[in-house]
This record gives sequence, C-alpha cells and structure tokens, in this order.
Amino acid sequence: MGNLNVVIISIILINVLVSLKGFNDFSFFEKFKFNIGGIRRGEQIRMLTSAFLHVDMMHLFFNMFTLYFFAPVVTSYLGNIKFLVVYMGSLFVGNLFSLFFHKEEYHYSAVGASGAVSGIIYSAILFQPGMSLYLMFVPIPIPAYIFGIGYLLYSIFGMKNRVGNIGHDAHFGGAAGGYIITLILAPWLFQKNLLMIGLLAIPIIILFVLQRLGKL
Repeated sequence: MGNLNVVIISIILINVLVSLKGFNDFSFFEKFKFNIGGIRRGEQIRMLTSAFLHVDMMHLFFNMFTLYFFAPVVTSYLGNIKFLVVYMGSLFVGNLFSLFFHKEEYHYSAVGASGAVSGIIYSAILFQPGMSLYLMFVPIPIPAYIFGIGYLLYSIFGMKNRVGNIGHDAHFGGAAGGYIITLILAPWLFQKNLLMIGLLAIPIIILFVLQRLGKL
C-alpha cells in the first residue's frame, strides 16, 4: 500500500461525515438512501448520496478500511483524477445494477460505498493481479485475481439466492464498472495482462448469460 493522499483522505472523510449525520438524523437518512420508489419519483440524487451513507459503524469501518488498502494501488497507476473517475463511475454502475435488478420492488432500499469500493478493488487487481490478500479465517494468502473471480461468482450466487441483507448486485455492478473503466483509462493493460483480463471477465460474462436466460 502506498501513502494516502488528499483525494483518498477526502473521500473517506466525506463518507464518515455523511454517515455520522445519517446515524443521528433519521429523516436525513431516509431522504438520501437508495430507494427504488424515491428514484422512480424523480429523486435521482439518491443514486449518489446513498453511497456515502452506511447502516452502522461496522459497515462504515469495513468499507473505509478496504478502501484505505486498495485505493493507493489505483492512484499509483492512474493518478488522482482518473482514480476519482473509477470511484465515481463504479458507484453509479453499482447503483444502476441495483436499479435494474430491483426496478419493480418499490420499497427496496440500500446504502453504502460498497459498489464504489468494489470497483476500486477490481481496478487494483487489474494492476497487480498477483498481489497476495489475507482474509479473515483463511490462514494462507490468496492471489488477488483468484479473490476477484471468487468475489464476483459469490455475488452472482448472492443475487440469485438473495443471500443475506447484502446488496450483491451493487457489489457486482461496482466491480464490473471498475473493471471496464480501468481498461478504458489504462488500455496498456491489454498488452501486459491480457490473460488476467480474460480471467477476470469470466464472472461478468456468466452474469450476462444468466440474465439473458432469465436465470436471475
């Protein structure tokens, strides 16, 4: 992990401040969370604001802790401006996935930076697919590309089976957004890591096929 810079610190700080406001102000939380009914009434601002709200301190900590470790990898390759493009693009793609898969569920709600953070994780994996990751309850290091593929396959499973109170669709959409946007911003990756790009695309292709077949 590289040194944190002002952009990463600013994103973390905004998440913390907005989330703390939401913890203590129910009307604020309800007004700006992701909600299908609200968005379909024209409150598109929820597509942005919901990604800076969190359910509780643990939810906030986990997302910001993950961002803290992966964001410097992306900024070291792309710089601050393109990092923001990946972060915000992943945020919106993640919420677009949620909107698509829950468009008829008017009461469906969600909050959290998980979509944006998932995009940053996948972007970092594209740049350093061989880096080792350590997960809780797993005593051995896991190669980043294995984690990335497994993460999205589990997200597909979670979407299909509605596993837990988790926005698996936003996680998947954010990761897919980070993957695509990073390749657009860093096309030299096709020459350096073409095999890894193909491997990481497998879950995205599987999701597309399942959706076309009506299996989701």
